Amino acid sequence: MLRPRKRYTVHDLRQLKGKRCLTHIHVKSPEEAAAAEQAGVDLMSCSFDSPEAQARLPLLVAAAPTSFLSAATPHGLASPEEAIRVAFRALEAGASSVYCSASPSIIEAMAREGVPVVGHLGLVPRHITWTGYRAIGKSVEEARELHRRMKRLEDAGAYAAELEVVPHNLARWLSSQTTLLLMSLGSGSGCDTQFLFSDDILGEYEERAPRHAKAYRDFLAENRRLQAERVAAFREYIADVDAGRFPERCHLVEMDAQRLEEVVRTTGSTARAK
Repeated sequence: MLRPRKRYTVHDLRQLKGKRCLTHIHVKSPEEAAAAEQAGVDLMSCSFDSPEAQARLPLLVAAAPTSFLSAATPHGLASPEEAIRVAFRALEAGASSVYCSASPSIIEAMAREGVPVVGHLGLVPRHITWTGYRAIGKSVEEARELHRRMKRLEDAGAYAAELEVVPHNLARWLSSQTTLLLMSLGSGSGCDTQFLFSDDILGEYEERAPRHAKAYRDFLAENRRLQAERVAAFREYIADVDAGRFPERCHLVEMDAQRLEEVVRTTGSTARAK
């Protein structure tokens, strides 16, 4: 079912907490952003962690002008000042909010300046040296620590938090205990948004898909087919050039023969005169 388009505000999203689970996709190109908006996806996110990603953000905004788009700031922000500068660059480029996996102290500094910030809870891929790749929160101690960190993000002024690979029943309870919008990535349907990467939905990579992901298309096979077609087309072009089949007369512009003859005659006379 296609939903009517509306560019949400953070205020709108807070009003929807507990009423329905919003759809949420991480996109990486203007084509994906346009498709997500046309399909009726509620929220989008994108990277803002490299010069290329930063240059791409305005293109995503232009491709999906009525969509709420959250930009992910670089990991390893060195100071609150750096975080604030990066956040405002993202907002000025058209982002609706920013995602930040840094500590609550950095998030607090951003929120104090009026930046709408999404934090991170659960599995943090860049921190796996502490945890390994696994669900976070299966033990009583970890569940309590998740709750404590959630409250710290809430107190810091974040309006939402990505909740990555947390047991679904714990995630549902956590969502009921906070004003934060909890964005489920592999944490079940009891949160406020259901989050997937476009790569997962489109089936674009060779690695084994994460347990929480579902591929709705096989773009990897389609991309391989297109690559084979590229190679074949380039080979046919080379063969045509080598055999004199390209360019044909229909590909050419021709000068009037008499005018060309005049140019040759007069240019040749001038050259002899010199």
